Amino acid sequence: MATGTEPTSQTGATGVHSASRAAIPARHLRTDRWWLAPACTAAGLLAFIVYSTWRAFANADYYHAPYVSPFYSPCLAENCHTMRGGPNWELLGSWWGLSPALLILIFPLGFRLTCYYYRKAYYRGFWASPPACAVAEPHTKYTGETRFPLILQNVHRYFFYFAVLVAGVLTYDTALTFRDENYAWGHMGLGTLIFLANIVLIWAYTLSCHSCRHIVGGRLRHFSKHPVRYRLWGWVGKLNARHMLLAWSSLISVAAADFYVFLLASGAITDPRFF
Repeated sequence: MATGTEPTSQTGATGVHSASRAAIPARHLRTDRWWLAPACTAAGLLAFIVYSTWRAFANADYYHAPYVSPFYSPCLAENCHTMRGGPNWELLGSWWGLSPALLILIFPLGFRLTCYYYRKAYYRGFWASPPACAVAEPHTKYTGETRFPLILQNVHRYFFYFAVLVAGVLTYDTALTFRDENYAWGHMGLGTLIFLANIVLIWAYTLSCHSCRHIVGGRLRHFSKHPVRYRLWGWVGKLNARHMLLAWSSLISVAAADFYVFLLASGAITDPRFF
């Protein structure tokens, strides 16, 4: 009995219509403007890639007391602005001559690139694998994440630990924004609010990660015997349900925090002070 899923052998067929893929009758394929969603995703990711690349290689206008760009924190080389009380950790000494941001961005970038949501986003937006649900795929063969280079996506769980460390440093940077330009404590500017919003979103996105959910409650046979971990697992699960929203929100907020510091450091604006 025909089921409509038997392999086909169309001459010259490509993608899902090739002999090595399951047959999908045309009546089951979408005909609406399905390309809008992956196109918007690709445009958003591409915009951030262009902006972050420019800022990372600029090596300028990333510090304006008491604010330091999240792209450049912590600073691990000697060729950084001296940030009084800030994250100046000159672990690599003077041999590093490029932008210090390149030493830091690899960790949050690696975390986001291997994130389950971002995989879906750029698989669809850039690789068309698949372009969208119920849309014919252009690839004649599917191996998933079982071969190089996509098998490297499994390092996501390790990037999570680095992401927690980076979020901790950014939390420290946020605390330092309660100083004024002379490093006196007890002040708040517009930048303080921007940094507070950013760090809340960064932590929410980091803790909503699937790896975090597994670390908190994975491999437990009886939740009743681990009430604390069960409650934490429930909290992380609620965040995980909003992982896509938190991914985009934190991506926008970290770019906004960096751009605000750029405007201050370049002299384009001044920081409004509330007290």
